[in-house]
Formats: sequence, C-alpha cells, structure tokens
Amino acid sequence: MLKREQLKDDYLENRLIRRRLVLAAVFSVLLLSVVLGRLYVLQIVEHEHFSTLSDSNRVRIKALPPTRGLIYDRHGVVMADNLPAYRLEIVREQVPDLESTLRQLKQYVDYSDQDLKRFQQSLARRRPFESIPLRLNLNDEEVARMAVNLHQFEGVEINARLTRNYPHGAHAIHALGYVGRIDEKDLRKVSEVDYAGTTHIGKLGLEKFYENELHGEVGLQQVEVNARGRTLRVLSETPPLQGNNLHLTIDSGLQKVAEEAFAEYTGAAVAINPNNGEILALVSMPVFDPNLFVNGISFANYSALLDSSRRPLFNRALSGQYPPGSTSKPFYGLVGLESAVTRKEQKKFCIGYYKLPNEPRRYRDWKKEGHGHMDLNNAITQSCDVYFYDLAYRLGIDRMSAFLDKFGFGAKTGVDSTGERSGLLPSREWKRGHDGMPWFPGETLITGIGQGAFLVTPLQLANSTAAFSQKGVRYQPRLVKSVEKIPEYEHIEIASRIAGRYELLKEANWEHVHKAMINVVHGLRGTAHRSIGRGIEYTVAGKTGTAQVFEVAQDEEYEEEKVIEKLRDHALFISYAPAENPRIAVAVIVENGGHGSSVAAPIARRIMDAYLLEKS
Repeated sequence: MLKREQLKDDYLENRLIRRRLVLAAVFSVLLLSVVLGRLYVLQIVEHEHFSTLSDSNRVRIKALPPTRGLIYDRHGVVMADNLPAYRLEIVREQVPDLESTLRQLKQYVDYSDQDLKRFQQSLARRRPFESIPLRLNLNDEEVARMAVNLHQFEGVEINARLTRNYPHGAHAIHALGYVGRIDEKDLRKVSEVDYAGTTHIGKLGLEKFYENELHGEVGLQQVEVNARGRTLRVLSETPPLQGNNLHLTIDSGLQKVAEEAFAEYTGAAVAINPNNGEILALVSMPVFDPNLFVNGISFANYSALLDSSRRPLFNRALSGQYPPGSTSKPFYGLVGLESAVTRKEQKKFCIGYYKLPNEPRRYRDWKKEGHGHMDLNNAITQSCDVYFYDLAYRLGIDRMSAFLDKFGFGAKTGVDSTGERSGLLPSREWKRGHDGMPWFPGETLITGIGQGAFLVTPLQLANSTAAFSQKGVRYQPRLVKSVEKIPEYEHIEIASRIAGRYELLKEANWEHVHKAMINVVHGLRGTAHRSIGRGIEYTVAGKTGTAQVFEVAQDEEYEEEKVIEKLRDHALFISYAPAENPRIAVAVIVENGGHGSSVAAPIARRIMDAYLLEKS
C-alpha cells in the first residue's frame, strides 16, 4: 500500500485533466460555432427562401369555380339553372391510406363502381391539394352520417357546390343540350387554369356551343392550413365571375305545344320567324331527361336510352336527314316559271304514270288512276307526281340543283348549336365524286318529286320554307336572342344575318306558286284541306309530302296496312302563316307516319294556332 501511494504523481495527473478539459472546451466551441454559423445561414442568409417554403406549407391557393350562367326562353322562363348540392370530396395529399379510406367511406356513403372509376381518372389529372369529388349530390341522410363521422377521415370533405339543373326535365332538351362531368377528351380542348376546380362542361347543344359565355371566370382563395391540411382561415380572395346568361329565341310555351302534338309519334318539327331567322320551337321526338347526365348517368339508364329503337338521344331536328318528298314541289314550280321551262297555263295530262322516251319503266303517280289535265296550280294543290316528273325532265338536274342551292338545300344552315348535318342536294358533280358514275335521266325524275338521293334536315326544310315565304331572302337561323353580360347585366342582342338571297326574275312567278300553296290548305281539292283547312282562322300556305322509306317494285303496289311500321312512308308538311304577312314558318316530319296531310299537317296547325291565335 505504501509503495503504491509513493508512485502516484499528483502534478502529472492534474496536468492531464486540464489538457482534456481544454480540448473538450475547444471542441465544444467549434461545435457551437458550427451551430451558430448554420443558424446564421438559415435565419439571415437563406431567410427568404425558407420563409417561402414555410408559407407554402402553411398557405394554400384554392381555385373557386364560377357559377354557370342561366338559360331563359324568350319570355324569361328559366330553362336551365343551378341548384346547391353536397359533394363528398377527397384531397389526396391529406389522406394517409387512400384504399383504406375508400373502404371505410363505403360504410357511410354508397358510391358506385362508376363513381370510383371517375374519381380515379380525376386523380390522374388533378392539381396538388385539389379536392376531387367521389360522390356528387349527396342526399340529406348521407350528409348527416358523414357530418357526424367526418373527424375519422383525414383529407375527406363535404362541400356545398352548385350543380346544373333543368327544371323542366326533357322539355326542349334537343335545343338546350346538357352538361356533364369533364373527361380526358374535354381537358385536351380547354385551359387547365380556366377550368381549375370546375367539374362540368357543356356536352351538347347550346350548353356546348356557348360554353365560353356560360362558364364564367375562375376565382382564387388564399387560405391558411394546419399541419393536417385543414383550413384555419382565409387570407385573401379573388371571387369567381359568374358566367353570362343566355336568352333564347325559343318560346317554351310553343315548344311544349309542339312536343305534345307529336303524342307517341317519332319525328321532328321546327318553327322559325321568317323575318329574322329566330327559331321559335325546335322539337325532336322522343326526348330524354338531361338531368340524368349532369352528375354521371348510370350504366343501366344509359343503356336503356342507347338501345331504344326510338333513339331518344338522336337530335332529328338538326341531324336527321330525310327525303323531302312533295314538299320540294313548290321550289321546282318556281324554278320552272323563272326559267320559262313551263308556264302558268301549260298543262300535262296525268294518266297515273310517266315514261321517259324510249324507256319501258313507268314512274308512278301516287294516284293510281291519274289526275287528268294538270297545270302548275293544280299540280301543287293536288300534288301530282306526273306533272313534276315531266317538269324535272325538261328542267334537267343542273338547273334544279343550282336553284335549290340558293334556298339553302344541301348545306348547313349555320345554326348556333352542335351536331347539324348538311343534308344532300344531288347533282352530276356529286354523283361523279361519290361513286364515279354518270347521272341518269331517271334520277332527275325522282329528284323532281323529292326522292332518290335528295335529303334534307327538318331545320333546313323549315329555313328554306321561311326563305320561300320571304320571296328568296334567307336568314341564318339562331337559338339565342341575346347574351346577358355579367356583372353589368347588359343584354347584347344577337343581330339577324341574311345568309342568302335569290332575286326573283318576276314576282308574279312567286305569287302564282304562293297561291297554289294556299290552295293546298284552303282549296277544296287541296291535299291538306280536309285535315287542317276547315275552320282555320288565318290563311296558310303549305305543302304536304310523303317520303318513301323503301322503293316499291314496278309490279307491286304500296299497301300501308301490310307494311311494318318502321318501313312505312315518312309524313311531311311545310307551311307559313299568315300567308299574306308570314310571321311563322313550320316544317314537320313524322317518321313512318304515312301521309303528310293526315299526320304531319295537324301537328303544324297546332303549332301555328298556339303562336298566332293565343299570342294575339
């Protein structure tokens, strides 16, 4: 023990301890210097950078979708508006486990596989921290259940949004069109910035054609959020600008009368103001409820519409193409007089059929025993086919096509809607380009009674009839009367535009055909006299028509009662009234209706009665 104590050196031991303390102090100072230096860099040198990052975590920019503009008829009746609806929405960045969240949500809100598919598609194209709807239009019970249990779900929100609504359901659907949820095809056509936060877009009709007017301008909201992404307060806001309102030329009351007049028939009707091109009614029957499409139509409902033999989704007024039949005869009569190929008093003897020189084929008249001696007036009044076979043969297809082109046949009218087709005005050039074949005289004959390759749309036929009533002045038809600019609430009127004009060589020629069309309705032998001419309170100029769906063989007769419905003739009627000062022009086509006089003409009269009598 003594030996060990003798060997201990207190001086050296103290010196070693002091050295270690110095080293530790130096090392601590160095570490503190590094920390202070880094703190200086973070707080002073890079303050602006990290302050911005901090704000980015704390402050979010949210898009505020605009309210879609309203649509009114010409009298201020609301045709399309917006109703508040609750949506179940998810912010992906705030959801820890999306699959688990979706499974748990199923307990409180019943969403379909289609809803889930749309949600997943929207996720792929969303912006960061943008809420994506899983279910639209929750009912009150679902909202209550979610409100009680919302605390269990991070990143899940219930938001009140405005959704498109068509208060009259199927009424005027083919004029209005409808909106639907934005898909990939839509996103390729629109600006991502302009449609931030927007879930719906115009799909058809006016809703699509006037999308830029109706949509409005997106707003922005700067909000402060907590660590879980919940909004704490609004820091600043640029409110969205509501879309502009549309005021239509459509008279919803007249539209309703026209739709009801069709009853169970399939077809189309268009009523136009011939003085300015305003469309007063645009009907395609049958119809469907556009509200089914707004928030995503179910597979069952869509299949039912798509598979229906009556094709309610098909807009017959703009896209349907039909042979005009005898409704084309007044136009051929006018070109015959204008070109001096025929005269008012010139007659043709109708024996029930017509034959080309040196040809055995008989081109039959609708009246088997024939009409006897026919001048132009009687040929139009009684709709004699033989007279117009002969007139067409003498006119020739070149003169016929050139004249009808001036009245808008064979071309789109340029109406402010979607899906319009041009019909078909046959000519030598068309046939040569279509199938490389020459034009044959027999084709001229059947074109002369509105058959063969000749096709028109109901809108085109109504617009051409309106042009005829105005002695050749043809307006571009339109569905919108004015655009109401928001927020000024200033009405910008859509000006009428003349789309074409035929200069009459002799007004007396037009007067002669015009009087013949009056005789169709008011003359004792007129084809429409028995069905609509009796007791009518105003003067109507009209023309009945029947268009074959299939060709009857030479040795056969057409017997309507033996033909299945879908192969029966189409029934047509064109008219304008009052004849002395036209205020409305109407074209009606009833698919497989049989006869224009008994089926199409009464529909046209109900439309004219409603407009001329009830209006006065």
